[in-house]
Amino acid sequence: MLADSQAPQPPARPPAPGAARRIDSATLLGPQGEVLIVHQQQVYRLRITSLGKLILTK
Repeated sequence: MLADSQAPQPPARPPAPGAARRIDSATLLGPQGEVLIVHQQQVYRLRITSLGKLILTK
């Protein structure tokens, strides 16, 4: 991934009441560039493409 993703991140501020959580994609996807998500007993793969886009597949 990018060298900037290894730079120290400032502490996250708590979200405003009622606001959606915000997670950096590098944190979510990790060094592998993908994560498996289980939703209603189905497994989905969220990954970053070679063009830097996110794709969610079943």
